[in-house]
Amino acid sequence: MKRLLNVAVSCAGTLALAAHAVEAQQYPAKPVRLMVGFAPGGATDIAARAVAQKLTEILKQPVIVDNRPGASGNLAADLLARAAPDGYSVLLANATIAIPSLFVSLPFDVTKDFAPVSLVGAGPSALVVHPSLPVRKVPELIALAKKRPGELNYASGGTGNITHLAMVLFNSMTSTDMTHIPYKGGGPSTVATLSGETQLMFSSVASTLPHIKQGRLRALGVSSARRSLALPELPTVAEAGLPGYEAASWYGLMLPAATPGPIVERLSADTAKAVESADLKSRLVAQGFEPMPGGAQEFSRYLRSEMSKWAKVIKDARIPPQ
Repeated sequence: MKRLLNVAVSCAGTLALAAHAVEAQQYPAKPVRLMVGFAPGGATDIAARAVAQKLTEILKQPVIVDNRPGASGNLAADLLARAAPDGYSVLLANATIAIPSLFVSLPFDVTKDFAPVSLVGAGPSALVVHPSLPVRKVPELIALAKKRPGELNYASGGTGNITHLAMVLFNSMTSTDMTHIPYKGGGPSTVATLSGETQLMFSSVASTLPHIKQGRLRALGVSSARRSLALPELPTVAEAGLPGYEAASWYGLMLPAATPGPIVERLSADTAKAVESADLKSRLVAQGFEPMPGGAQEFSRYLRSEMSKWAKVIKDARIPPQ
């Protein structure tokens, strides 16, 4: 009887694997929903729409961007964690998902509830100020912030967003005190700074590039270790007067953890094909992103390293959980 039971279990496992393989071969058989945890107009949304267009060509099914802003992107992440694990609900996550230590509690576990699929790109932030602010260089901003503690308001795409933590790190390294005003994504935070509602922000090169070129925002530096391909003349913040500074975002696709392996592998391969294509690569660069292809395993390792890095930043800066 025990032997028959073992055979039955083995056969069931084989049939399940076969079913998953067939399912992957047929995938996708209907439109795919690509969720974005931020409002339209921000960097994550811009990256999602570029990737969705290329994946639509490759998958031969519509890939529809679904904006679900709120809770620093955690609302969309929670929706993904509870979605059917069939490959038709995908999340374009950004670096915020690697910062669970900033929140008192989350309805999902980043390491258990998601299957990393593929990295897409990196997105350096630009440190920009409203033209009315009398600063043109990083040291001038630091001096002004020290002269007027608590008086300068900076926008972010939400508490815990990389645009928030980039300024937290800046404040910490410069011993300055600027007031955080969070918004529901990069789009609304950019509007706030353009209008003068806030005086400055770290925001993605992707969402600020047109405004920098038009003179509506003044850029002081980029947050990455290397200069942006889209703004090669703009120094890094480290070069501009704050040595050792680095805080950039990244973007990657995720599926629910229980999604069959063959579907994860299929979407991972197709995403890599999309990111490595000449047209999408040039489009990403033109919009301020650095293409960053990487498969499921590489993304998984990178996610763990990012979680460790930002947990230390939050601890060292003594940021209370939100």
